[in-house]
Formats: sequence, C-alpha cells, structure tokens
Amino acid sequence: MKVAIIGATGYGGIELIRLLHHHPYFSIASLHSFSQVGEQITNAYPHLRNFIVHTLQEIDVDVIAKEASLVFLATPAGVSAHITPRLLAAGLKVVDLSGDFRMADPHVYETWYKKPAATEEILQKAVYGLSEWKKSSIQKADLIANPGCFATAALLAAAPLMQHGMVEGDSLIIDAKSGVSGAGKSPTTMTHFPELYDNFHIYKVNEHQHVPEIEQMLTEWDQQTKPITFSTHLIPISRGIMVTLYAKTKRDVRAQILQKLYEDTYGHAPFVRIRPNGEFPSPKEVRGSNYCDIGVAYDERTGRITVVSVIDNMMKGAAGQAVQNANLLAGLEETEGLQYVPLYL
Repeated sequence: MKVAIIGATGYGGIELIRLLHHHPYFSIASLHSFSQVGEQITNAYPHLRNFIVHTLQEIDVDVIAKEASLVFLATPAGVSAHITPRLLAAGLKVVDLSGDFRMADPHVYETWYKKPAATEEILQKAVYGLSEWKKSSIQKADLIANPGCFATAALLAAAPLMQHGMVEGDSLIIDAKSGVSGAGKSPTTMTHFPELYDNFHIYKVNEHQHVPEIEQMLTEWDQQTKPITFSTHLIPISRGIMVTLYAKTKRDVRAQILQKLYEDTYGHAPFVRIRPNGEFPSPKEVRGSNYCDIGVAYDERTGRITVVSVIDNMMKGAAGQAVQNANLLAGLEETEGLQYVPLYL
C-alpha cells in the first residue's frame, strides 16, 4: 500500500519514515512539508542518505490521492482539522498524530488546545486509536485519532483497573516524565541544553492537553470516574516516558490477584509486556520499540495500587502506534513492520 506523510520533517514524521522504509507492505509515495517544499529530505536529515530519496512536496490533495491510499498527518495541533476533510473526500484513509480528533466534544478540545475544533461531522468519523482497546473499531474506520504519548502510557496502565471497577474513581493520581523529544522539534528555553542538563522541569501544571483525552477514555471504562490529578515533567533524556499511576482500591486485593489481572488482560497484546510481580520497568528498556512495559504493586498498608508504565514517546507514543493502527486499517497483522528489539544502549 502506498502512503504519504504530511509534516514529514518533524520528529514524528522522521520516525514514520524510518518505520515505513522497513515495512513489508507499506511504501512511501510522497513526503510533504509546509516550510521546506522543494528540498530533499536528506538535506534536513542526512542520516536518511542511501535509504530515502524524496523531494519534499507541497500539499496537493488531488496529487496525493492519485499516488497514495493512506495518509499520515504528523502536523501541529490545529492543522489536521483543516486538511482532513479534503483527504477523506478524496477517498483517502487518514491516521492523524495531532490531537485534533481525539476529543469527541469540540468544546472540550477548544478549552484545552485553545484552537478552533474540527467540525462535529468529522469528529463523529474519528476513532480513537488506542490499538489494544479499539482494534475492531480501528479496522472499520477511515480516520484514526492517534493517541497522545502521555495518554497512551497512562491509559494502558489504568485500563485493567478501570474496566474491573477496582479503584475509587476520584483517587487517580498520574505522575508522568518525558524525554525532551516529546516537546517537539522547535527549541524553547526549557529544552535548551544548559537549562535541562543536570536538571528537570514540571510543566503545564493542571493544564496539560492530554488530561481530557485520558479522562474521556477512563469514563468510557468506568462511569464513576472523577477528574484526575495529572502532572508532567521534562527530564534530560532524548526519548522515553515513565508514568506512575496511584489509585485507592475499592476493596482489599492481593498482589497475586492484581498481577494476574494485568497478565490476563494483556496476554494477547503483542506490544504490552507485564513485568513479574515486584519488578518495574524503565524507559531505556523499551527505547526504539513499540512496546509498553508495565509493573504493578499493591500496598496493603495504604490500600493503594501503584502502576508503572513506560513507552518510547516517539514509537508507542507516536509513530509506532500510528503504524500499528495503519496495519489494522489495512487488514494486516498489527505487528507488521514493528517487531524491533528495544535499543538498550
């Protein structure tokens, strides 16, 4: 299947290029940019030399529709909402990596993203692409809203608890740390080397745009869910996310039962690995892969559950999950082109 990437020069775009170059069934028909039209992709990213030969093109939907069947949108928030209606009208399937179609309620999107929302008609067509939990809907969709990186790690950690009604709906605290690539390609004072080296920052306190996305899915699983406490930190690593979730149990549980719940829930999920009881993952152990590794524990003294979830923010948190969703859209095994051993060093 021929695919196009719009927004090919951002971090999400170049990770898509890497994955699609090695994919057994997808091939890149064209790469598109807003600011570097006419340039070779290898001018911006020399590491692609001898692998990718593409000139960055302007965004012409008619031309794209003649060359490709599926489009990945690796664009900033607010851009996809304008482009996608034309892509869908041209008969293309779309996997969007921005947040433009994640929220079912356009008013919620506008409150958190401070941008005009997509039309309700388009939002109704979008399927939230949390691959492990939305597989059947993804397979029938034309438009996939790829989840956010923090949301992916948090929701995969929370899902077994919420679906089985094990925790108090008002007790969820989610503490998240991300590598600096999660802040995007454009530099800021916070991501400047002297500011971040030997240091780390909390940011977007009580206003991170992934909050409503997480709450939307939690409520779908458990109607008793209340607003969560969610904090995000930027740490001095290139890529990787660690989410630590804390929740109060509704009833006493044993550590063995909790462990079995997670193992049974994700036993057939190829990209979710549950650590043995008492072991916890770190971001380095999933780097460069599409895996989410999870460790769980129960504190009998406090009655609280702790869940630790790690992903590579550029893979399972962005391009990797996008390809996983594209595989499902195309009727392929979800693992195609994604069976990479994590890059530990």
